[in-house]
Amino acid sequence: MLKQTLQQKLLQKLSPQQIQFIKLLQVPTVSLDARIKEELEENPALEDESLTTMADPVEEYPDRDPDETYEDEQSDYEDEFNIDEYIQEDDFKDYSQQYSSDDEEDRKEMPIAIEDSFFESLQNQLDLLALGDIDYLIGMQIIGSLDDDGYLRRPIISLIDDLAFSQNIIVEEERVEAILSVIQDFEPAGIGARSLQECLLIQLNRKDSNNPTIKAAKTIVKDYLEEYTKKHYSKIEKQLNIDSEELKLIHNEILKLNPKPGNSGAVAGKQLHVIPDFHISNNDGTLHLTLNGRNAPELRVSRSYQEMFQHYEKAEKNDKKMKEAVQFVKQKLDAAKWFIDAIKQRQQTLLKTMNAIMEYQYDFFLTGDERLLKPMILKDIADQIDMDISTVSRVANSKYVQTEFGTFLLKSFFSEAIITDSGEEVSNIEVKSILEECIANEDKKKPLPDEKLAEILKEKGYSIARRTVSKYREAMNIPVARLRKEL
Repeated sequence: MLKQTLQQKLLQKLSPQQIQFIKLLQVPTVSLDARIKEELEENPALEDESLTTMADPVEEYPDRDPDETYEDEQSDYEDEFNIDEYIQEDDFKDYSQQYSSDDEEDRKEMPIAIEDSFFESLQNQLDLLALGDIDYLIGMQIIGSLDDDGYLRRPIISLIDDLAFSQNIIVEEERVEAILSVIQDFEPAGIGARSLQECLLIQLNRKDSNNPTIKAAKTIVKDYLEEYTKKHYSKIEKQLNIDSEELKLIHNEILKLNPKPGNSGAVAGKQLHVIPDFHISNNDGTLHLTLNGRNAPELRVSRSYQEMFQHYEKAEKNDKKMKEAVQFVKQKLDAAKWFIDAIKQRQQTLLKTMNAIMEYQYDFFLTGDERLLKPMILKDIADQIDMDISTVSRVANSKYVQTEFGTFLLKSFFSEAIITDSGEEVSNIEVKSILEECIANEDKKKPLPDEKLAEILKEKGYSIARRTVSKYREAMNIPVARLRKEL
């Protein structure tokens, strides 16, 4: 039997203003301009002072009659500004719906203009060949099926099906294979390969076949590629009956090959463009923190909208259309005020958080010595500025600071503490720096395994387990000892 019950619950729910502030806080400076421009386009009650010139009233209305009333002026303004053009069904939704808690805005990316000449280059080379209509279409189908690296990842049978359905062309597999071989002769070398092995062999086949080093390189790529990639050099030397010096020559030839020929003539799809959110300067031993000017736009609420709202408030209240106009203008004015307040709150939060980080890591920002970085977690800064940890996290994850020693992501200053043998707390960044130095200076013919690295750290006073060394090494994208081995 079903029962009806009545419960009272106390829940925390973010207001539309809080959601708007959170989203603005995590936006980096490089994306803030686009976000402000988007808001300016959506809300006509919001203005950018830097784009608006405040003209003198007499100059703005040179032919204005001094006896003209405000109502006459507003009537002329309404003829120019039609409120019906702005009133839409969606405009009467609660403003909070515009700032829902989904991640749609987070998924947006700045559009980057790129020049993609890779496929055009291949098509131009295809145009120079004396091919029949069908062979030309097969070639275009193959070129269009290449990925950005220049590889043909799709099976030949799939290309045949595509030609049948899209071009109404029925061809045999051998004919497609023949055209593919023609395309594999195009520049850059290695284009149209179906695997890394085939890509390398295509490039090696263009080299001097009488050279014994090239012959040996072909043999290694063809028969011992797996052993070569795993750096089982001793096994290869034994199988080919060669010494380490000969293998080193072969290795150097293979290193000259391009494993991703498609990228050789194309611009990278995504380029990271870092604009620092903060600047720290050293003025005779005193650090000075400033906020990037882009974080402080000159925004204001439109004066004409304020005057319009006052005029509508004094108008007849029983007019339904007038009520709709008042509601529309009020929503836009409120939205503009909320946005301006959120931008100001963002500036204050950014400065407050960064100032606390600068004070905490004062010695590092003064000297640039990573060994002076103190162990620091999000809670340390959150307690210092009396804010939530999530707020500090949003600031640290996407903001950069420019110093005299380079530009750093704020997140890189946060690290866990490690206790040395002397009982002193140090940052794990210091340990990573020592690890990186040890690996950089190791004998590449006999790289240091993680156990040996742990022993070196222990000798320096850092008692760290081997698995911790492995974790730090992986975090720095450094491969295991066997893969660091060089000839």
